[in-house]
Amino acid sequence: MDNFGLYIVMTNPLLGYETFTEICVQEEVPMLQIRDKHLSDKELLNLCKRLKAITEGSKTRFIVDDRPDICLLTKADGLHLGQDDLPWKEVLPFLPTNTLLGVSTHNLKQAKELMESITAQKNLQKPDYFSFGPIYPTVAKEKPDPAIGVEDLKTVLNLSPIPVVAIGGLFPENLPNVLAVGAQNMAFIRHFTLSRETAELKAKIREMKSLLKEAQK
Repeated sequence: MDNFGLYIVMTNPLLGYETFTEICVQEEVPMLQIRDKHLSDKELLNLCKRLKAITEGSKTRFIVDDRPDICLLTKADGLHLGQDDLPWKEVLPFLPTNTLLGVSTHNLKQAKELMESITAQKNLQKPDYFSFGPIYPTVAKEKPDPAIGVEDLKTVLNLSPIPVVAIGGLFPENLPNVLAVGAQNMAFIRHFTLSRETAELKAKIREMKSLLKEAQK
């Protein structure tokens, strides 16, 4: 998988899931993940079906967090697994060929273990990308992991055989420090989901895509 740039994680967006997704599709956000820990299984399934219908045929890939079953039932474009979710090696063989798989890592030890498992067996199916963070302190999770900073991110970027997504506490004001160590893929949560107006969200997406594009030159 090639680097893709902007990755947005939706957790209770103020604009609502459907409106938020529609705007992301209009603005051609490459990767859009739903992460909601509080919906019932039925509610999550029905919501993901609606969101997948919105992204269908667009340039926006719809990613389901944590739930292989929901991913398969909704024919989502991808699945993202955390450290406490089902092991990616056991899930991957059951995913359709074109389904993307991402894995979370929260420190240098976890990232190195993942990278070693990928390179040790060259013919082994592997994740398409993995996230690394939180880079900066974040309140996006109820029990956030310790912030790790950009130096460990730089180490991981230099070692990884697959795309790395920087995540955690990222905002325009600290983005230059992350870009400076070579990051090309960024995941954002609050910066976008706290948007109260559609025009505000569109402007933020356009600004971020422009910043990432400029950094890749």
